[in-house]
Amino acid sequence: MPARSVSEVSQYLKNLVEQDPLLTDLWIFGEVSNLRTPASGHSYFTLRDKFASIRAVMFKNSIGSQFLVDGAAVVAHGRISLYEIRGDLQFVATIVQPEGTGEMEMQFQELKARLENEGLFDLSRKRPLPPFPSRIGVVTSPSGSVWHDIQTIVARRYPITELVLSPTTVQGKEAPNSIINSIDVLNNTGNIDVMIVARGGGSLEDLLPFNEESVARAIYAARMPVVSAVGHETDTTIADLVADHRASTPSTAAEMTVPDRYELLSSLLAYEQAIVSTLTSLIGKGVTAVDQLRKGLDRSRPNLDNLRIRLDELLEISSKELKHDLSEWKTRVIALTDRIETLSPQKTLLRGYAIVHSKSKPVTDPSELDLEDLVDITLAHGGFSAKVKSTKSSKDESNSKKAPFV
Repeated sequence: MPARSVSEVSQYLKNLVEQDPLLTDLWIFGEVSNLRTPASGHSYFTLRDKFASIRAVMFKNSIGSQFLVDGAAVVAHGRISLYEIRGDLQFVATIVQPEGTGEMEMQFQELKARLENEGLFDLSRKRPLPPFPSRIGVVTSPSGSVWHDIQTIVARRYPITELVLSPTTVQGKEAPNSIINSIDVLNNTGNIDVMIVARGGGSLEDLLPFNEESVARAIYAARMPVVSAVGHETDTTIADLVADHRASTPSTAAEMTVPDRYELLSSLLAYEQAIVSTLTSLIGKGVTAVDQLRKGLDRSRPNLDNLRIRLDELLEISSKELKHDLSEWKTRVIALTDRIETLSPQKTLLRGYAIVHSKSKPVTDPSELDLEDLVDITLAHGGFSAKVKSTKSSKDESNSKKAPFV
């Protein structure tokens, strides 16, 4: 068999240790010794009992580092790892609790640390509560005092809000699934603005359903902001930490989610007074400005009496000139009318003249006519038709007789 390098052997041992399920999720109790905390903030120490010891490290910001004191008996959660540079096995602690801490508390701290590392508690994802909710969903037991208290407080503070109860079991083995199903019902109900997840106080065992990872993830996935009100003020559950807002009691949760109508009314009255005061001030300033403008106009306006007299004089002059012009135009119009009547065709016909038309055109020269052409003769009073038998030009002096017409 070929020789192996130290690095290869160390890497093999590291993989072997870090893939063992027992060694990757391990609780150890022992006494702290050789504690050293350099400037990095990490803690290096030894966990020991009467028969053995193991090197340990706890990195900065892990849970329970304040319990690391030389000689202190602790219970620590973590994993076994191999530090290849020195070939040392070491315990990497993630949670430290004083010895005697119950198993449920240690499980709580472990889940809390894991969800916190995943970002479920980040403040950046916490959603604000709507200022004027129309519908509030409530996940709680319908038979307890919690539901009654929430109804009473909301009816008193903001009665126009509708409460939608999604009933659930809040205690016992069936509670986690029941809570999750009730949250899902509200997620699928339209127009729910905010959700309250609540139960009354109780022991750590009573609050266990609200420390379940599945319940925490259901609250995290809710489509609307969630207010957690589980237990009393001194109780803190995983549900409280993952919710958008935590209330110390269910009654406080109800107060948080709705405004107080009396405070709203007081605010509206204050706004009304401020508006009235502002408008009164603006109107006063406007009246003063208008009064100043009126006085300025009074000082700068012209003498209207003189203007009226001058206007009357101008109107009188204009009237006289207009009458004179109208008289002259009337005389000219009469003269032109007489002239037009004198030159009109009808006046000419009355003097014995006639108008000859051929083919609807007036005839002014005999050369425009041919023999046997039919012409229309218009007289002052009527007319007649004739046929051309002969023509005579005004230059034809040899023919002094009028052309006969038939």
